[in-house]
Order: sequence, then structure tokens, then C-alpha cells
Amino acid sequence: MLRLAMASLAGTAIEFYDFFVYGTAAALVLGPLFFPTFSPLAGTLAAFGTFAVGFVARPLGSVLFGHIGDRHGRRPVLVISLLVTGASTVAVGCLPTYGSIGVAAPVLLLVLRFVQGLGLGGEWGGAVLLTAEHAPPDRRGLWSSFPQVGPPVGFLLANGVMLALSAALTDAQFASWGWRIPFWGAGVLALAGLWLRSSLTESPQFLALEEPARVPLAEVTRDHWRLVLLTAGALASGYAIFYAVTTWSLAYATERLEVSRTVMLACIMAAVVIKGALTPVVAVLGDRYGRRPLCLIGCAAAAVWMCPMVALLATAAPLLMFLGFLGAMLAFVTMFAVIAAYLPELYEPRVRCTGAAVGYNLGGVLGGALTPIAATALAEQGGRVPWGVGVYLTGIALLSLACFALLPETRPVTVPAAQPVSG
Repeated sequence: MLRLAMASLAGTAIEFYDFFVYGTAAALVLGPLFFPTFSPLAGTLAAFGTFAVGFVARPLGSVLFGHIGDRHGRRPVLVISLLVTGASTVAVGCLPTYGSIGVAAPVLLLVLRFVQGLGLGGEWGGAVLLTAEHAPPDRRGLWSSFPQVGPPVGFLLANGVMLALSAALTDAQFASWGWRIPFWGAGVLALAGLWLRSSLTESPQFLALEEPARVPLAEVTRDHWRLVLLTAGALASGYAIFYAVTTWSLAYATERLEVSRTVMLACIMAAVVIKGALTPVVAVLGDRYGRRPLCLIGCAAAAVWMCPMVALLATAAPLLMFLGFLGAMLAFVTMFAVIAAYLPELYEPRVRCTGAAVGYNLGGVLGGALTPIAATALAEQGGRVPWGVGVYLTGIALLSLACFALLPETRPVTVPAAQPVSG
């Protein structure tokens, strides 16, 4: 289990590195490089628009790779999705800017971001299911949390490289060629991920299926559509929190508050480090007390904390911004640490790869794709403190709270062993 869990963690870390490095670049440099004819605000919105395209592609990727996972096994999904995501990320790093090829540059950027989203849409379902379906029921939350540690590790890798480049290069060097280096690094990471995944075995629950689903999406749409919509709404808040902190706040603070890139990346990364370290700890609590109670607590905490978070961000003081981000990440991890066990348990094995992945990635569209765009527009209408962003995030948290309240608990019940009868 440890070898399998670590391989899944490494794979999700690599794929989310690819996804996050784009988000950071969108916040810092892609607007001026690919949309130079726009105003600064419009350029940022356009860059976040290409960022959102990746989220729109993720549900389509979950349908495509979910079909493969439910028909042919979870293991092939891990290899194909890693190749697709890695190749498209390297291609972004090689892409000429608007100054070189004109309008073709943003069009190609949009296409590559879409392909990147397709690959990531398949990654989560394959990695999580392979781990969850191998895990013993009473420790499923713990072992399934390892792939969930991958996204923060990928984020830290992406932003660590960006932080080092920001500190080492001038603004002109970073805008000219420095931003490309993290994208090229995705190629090396993809090769490492393929090597790690080459020895993984297929899921025993998939192998035990007598007859895999012929058209998994049709079965999910017919029999589980309500469950898919509820899980998408439930996960929207977590996505909104994460990308408000890691993407929107980075652009807002560097452009509006004139905080340096280095300071902002350090504040965000410190909060994400703590969130990543706490993921398996919270997952153990999920094994003991249930998945749904923790999700409800996390949503309630998010609803309370979002307005204080934007107020702390508006101070531009590094320690206060970090505390605001930390509170948001603690609410996030309380929900998402148990999601990798919770979602697969909601669906029957024959359509699990499609159902769980589609619900997970639709939540990304609702929360992750729209949040940087909506928050940027709302912040532009406000004063020093972007209260509109806080209200927006609070509303999403309340929506997710209602959806989690309508979902069932899934934690397996441990039956005590029978006592021997004496006499």
C-alpha cells in the first residue's frame, strides 16, 4: 500500500505541477505577453479566461478517461493522462508570444490549455481509485489521502520554481524567457512519473467485475445524475477557496496592492505547506468519525472565514496575509482530505471512475474556473478591501454546505469480532 500510495502521490504531484504552473504564470506574465493590446485589467481577465478553459476541459477529460478506466482498468488511465498533460505543458513553454506570431499565439495557448485540462481530468480519477480500491476499508481515508497530497506538492514545486526565478531574474528577464523554464521542467517530471507508474498493479475491485459497463457515462447520466450534481456543488467551495488564494490573490496583490511577487508567493506557499502536511491527519479523523461531518465542518468554517480573509489580504502585511490564507487552507483541507475516499464510496465500482471523476471535475468548473475571473471583476468595483470577493466566496461555501448536507455518509462500519461463548 505504501509503494502504491507514494506512486499515486508522485503522479498527481507531477500533473498538478503542470496545471498550477500555468495558473501562476497567468497571474504574473501571460496577460502582457499574449494579450498586449488589452488594458492591464482586460489582459489579466483574458489570461484567467485561458486558465478557466483548463477547468472546462477537465469534465470532458473525466468522461473520456473515465470510459477507459471503467472499461479497461484504472492503470491505463494513469499513463495516458500523464503523457497528455506533460506534452501540452512543455508545448506552452515553447509557444511564441503575441509579439512574434500575432493572434495565433493566444489561440494556440487556448488550445494547449484545453488539452492540458483533458489530461488532468483523467488523472485524479485513475490515481485516487487505484489507491482507494486497494486500501483496506478501515484505512481507506488515510491511504486515499496520499493522492490528495499530490496537488499541494505540485503547487509548491510550481511556485517554488517561480519564486526562485523571480528572485534570481530581473522583471525583463523573467518576462522574456524566465517564465518558460517551469513549463519545460514538466517534461522531465513526466518521464519520472511514467517510470514510477510502470510497476503499478490493476485495481482488485475492477478485476473482480464480472461485466464492466459498456457505456459508463450513459449509466451515470441515467442512474446517478443527482449524485453527480450534488458532488459537483459540494466540491465547488474547495476549488473556489484554493484558487482565490493561489491565483486571484497573487494577481490582486501584485497589481493592485503593489506587493512583490516574492512576498506573495512565500505567503501562499507557507499556507499550502501546512495544508499539505495536515491532509493525512485529517483523513485519519475521517476514518474514525466519518467523511460527511468533516466536509460540513470545513464548509461552515469557509463561510465564516472568507470575508476576514479578504480583509487581511487588503492590509498587504505579509504576516496578516499569511494568516488569512492559512485559515482558508485549514477550511479547505477539512473538506478535501477525505474527498478521495468519499467520492469513490458514493459510486458503484462499474461506473466509479466516470461518476467520481465527472463530479469532482464539474466542481472544478463551478469553483475553480469562475473564481479568478469573478473575483478580479468584483475587486475592480470595490475599494481597498474587496468585500465583494468575500461575499462571493461565502455564497459558494453555503451552496457547498447545502449539497454536503444532502449527501449520505459512506464510512464503512466496522463490525466487532464475535466473542467466544463460554460454558
